[in-house]
Amino acid sequence: MPNKDERKIGIKIILRIPLFIILQAAILFVSAGRIDILRAWIFVGIIALQYSLGFLLMYKYNPELINQRARGIRQDTKSWDKVLMPVGIIMSYVVLVVIGLDVGRFQWSSLSIDFMIVGLILFVIAATLGTWAGITNPHFEPTVRIQKDRGHKVITTGPYKIVRHPGYVAAILFPISFSLIIGSLYGLIPAGIVMLLLIIRTSLEDKTLLNELDGYSKYAQRVKYRLVPGIW
Repeated sequence: MPNKDERKIGIKIILRIPLFIILQAAILFVSAGRIDILRAWIFVGIIALQYSLGFLLMYKYNPELINQRARGIRQDTKSWDKVLMPVGIIMSYVVLVVIGLDVGRFQWSSLSIDFMIVGLILFVIAATLGTWAGITNPHFEPTVRIQKDRGHKVITTGPYKIVRHPGYVAAILFPISFSLIIGSLYGLIPAGIVMLLLIIRTSLEDKTLLNELDGYSKYAQRVKYRLVPGIW
């Protein structure tokens, strides 16, 4: 169990949630050059709800991980992830920039309300899967490393019964859902780049775990698929 100081850190991290929401909203609306976009406000609303509920659930069920995730890149983070992780974060913001330019300033495309419904479904799936993985896995850190300092072990419960990397599934679905919810076809282009980066990262992380984490190879024999059951 985390001590009082660790719990205070967790509370401070939760209090950062409004800043993340404001940042994403600012990127979107500044890129759009206008604020009178209903679907963009719906997006901001569900992002606020997802951040708030997700962090509160993490604080209740896995508070130590909140503190660990706040520490960012560690010295023993894999060298390739020191590149892939920051690039992926930057590209996730590029998704919002392109969406804003598309639906606001230039209006290159306009996806119908049906796409928004699909996007909302994907968003709920991503939020549920990502939060479930974070609650289940005490080693759900933001970078790839063998956590010898934290007694790293294989997690086989929760969503890890279905696929080996449920967190990456969520991370792939989020930017796709953003484009569909707000109504931007062109936003799917940088979202596709994010997906490609995450597939590469999944492959590299899986190889790392197979080679360096005790028990992972046996787990991989039982749970055969990395991201999509029946496919990969």
